[in-house]
Amino acid sequence: MKVIGIFCGGFSSEFEISLKSAQTIQDHFPKNYQTVKITVSKTGWNALIDGQEYPFDLNTMTFSRVHPIRIDLAIVYVHGDPGENGKIQALLDLHEIPYLNSGNLASALSFDKWYCNQFLKGFGIPVAKSLVLSHATQYSTSDIIESLVLPVFVKPSDSGSSYGISKVKTADELPAALESAFKEGKTVVIESFLDGVEVTCGVYRRENGLFALPLTEIASENEFFDYEAKYLGKSSEITPARVSEEIREKVQQRAKYIYELMNLKSVARIDFMLVNNEPYVIEVNTTPGFSPASIVPQMLACAGISIHDFWQEIVQVEFENTFN
Repeated sequence: MKVIGIFCGGFSSEFEISLKSAQTIQDHFPKNYQTVKITVSKTGWNALIDGQEYPFDLNTMTFSRVHPIRIDLAIVYVHGDPGENGKIQALLDLHEIPYLNSGNLASALSFDKWYCNQFLKGFGIPVAKSLVLSHATQYSTSDIIESLVLPVFVKPSDSGSSYGISKVKTADELPAALESAFKEGKTVVIESFLDGVEVTCGVYRRENGLFALPLTEIASENEFFDYEAKYLGKSSEITPARVSEEIREKVQQRAKYIYELMNLKSVARIDFMLVNNEPYVIEVNTTPGFSPASIVPQMLACAGISIHDFWQEIVQVEFENTFN
């Protein structure tokens, strides 16, 4: 029986959410594989078995109970650093361990909101107008407002977290918003406001090609889809989204095009804002939340696909068909 390490936790503010995602995956994974959660933290990496922790050796990719056990396959489900940005994938590549995720390059690109959107913009995909700042950037509040026009969104660019995002309506709010964003990332992106309906689309590869899941519409009780809206019930997630068949098809086709363009693997979720029926990309998520309350499981339920069958097909398409 092959051993699959599910890497979870991580160094970001979404440590606990990652653990919930990993637990959902483990609970529904095909039983012909042995799954082991590997918790990642700055104090150490540990394999979790029957409530007991066993140190995970990064040099050999093994953990020991009675004797060393090396993982055969991995699922990286760390939301944020060092998983969603591709660092664990690079480590797995060095050890020649296959994984059911997008690769290092695709993960690193999608993780940085500004670079990802500039990449997609180069292929004619609509994105919000934006500016990127580092700690060293000299900027003028008036120049930012003149370029982007209020309101704007301020986000940590190089962070998978939903923390540190602000909607700025007045010039006086900008410094505090930047300070909050810089606490979560080394670079910050400022985006023009897109006034429309937010929808998101999950995509994965099936035996017969790419498959787009039903769209979910995000109706946040807050100003936008922040951490509270995302994880604390401050939003309505409506699946299927209340859009026409024409718009649904347009969003799903654009999501599949982005999936292919970025060479993504396994499941990805791509967020859009519909502005005058045109889908603008907000963000590409290569490690979308997978807790019971997360959006992708809601999409699967709407499509009549069990979580077990979903992961059965992913492991078959992304691993068994490739490596066996």
